[in-house]
Amino acid sequence: MSTHAREVARGQRFEFGKNWQQFLRAITPYQIAQAEGSLQTMLGVPELSGSTFLDAGCGSGLSSLAARRLGARVHSFDFDPQSVACTEELKRRYFPDDPLWTIEVASVLDVAYLESLGKYDLVYSWGVLHHTGALWRAMENMTIPLTPGGRLFIAIYNHQLYWTWWHTRLKRTYVSAPRPLQWIIAGGYASFEVTKGLVKDLALARNPLARYRQDKRPRGMSWWYDTLDWIGGYPYETATPNEVFDFYQPRGFVLERLDVSSGHGCSQFVFRKALNQWVWNKQPYLLSIVPKPIEPNQESSSDS
Repeated sequence: MSTHAREVARGQRFEFGKNWQQFLRAITPYQIAQAEGSLQTMLGVPELSGSTFLDAGCGSGLSSLAARRLGARVHSFDFDPQSVACTEELKRRYFPDDPLWTIEVASVLDVAYLESLGKYDLVYSWGVLHHTGALWRAMENMTIPLTPGGRLFIAIYNHQLYWTWWHTRLKRTYVSAPRPLQWIIAGGYASFEVTKGLVKDLALARNPLARYRQDKRPRGMSWWYDTLDWIGGYPYETATPNEVFDFYQPRGFVLERLDVSSGHGCSQFVFRKALNQWVWNKQPYLLSIVPKPIEPNQESSSDS
């Protein structure tokens, strides 16, 4: 039995891949286009032709597919074998037998594996590192396969002073509960979110159904499967944007773009690994100000 399977059996880990398998049954061209647009917007480029793209924790495989469609050479891996199966299914549908897209089962905590991959122009890990059980070590490991001058695109759950404690216990309870109780927890949480959204939309005179439309979901995701992912997403850790910035700045990374989450969603970061780390470390004043949020992300979805 694999480490992943043992952790699931012990109620220590959510089956992200099983959730994504359901999601892929109804994926649409519009959702794929949304995923492509998310990469283009955050990276500020129209395409990725000639670039190498490492999807660390590929989840559904949608972001890997988007990167490949934008022209990148892609390597995808995930700790969850079912997530790897999802990514392989997307490759089978859209890029069968493509030598420029490789997929493996592996962990972002495996230093030897990351060192064996070589260097990539873009290392991408959306909503993954906080589910490893070792957030800061995973963040450190993401620097290993990145080429000097390369870009690191990550998304980390935003820390909340009071809610993080409650969310951690909710998720831990969910993954350790028997299946019938899981459905009760999921149904209760989804009902709470729907009611909260309805009250807010009515107060602001907005269409209460609009938030559940495809075109309102970031990165081509699905409201229901995002909800299950959120409730069950354990292990679970959080960090403030400043903590993430302060972690990477002394390691020679320049923050290029920051999309700060409101509430318990994921804040998105695009860092560039400086070509000359000595220069940046000797001039910390260049990096001391975190840019203002760009298009605040209201969602709480993860990609793992």
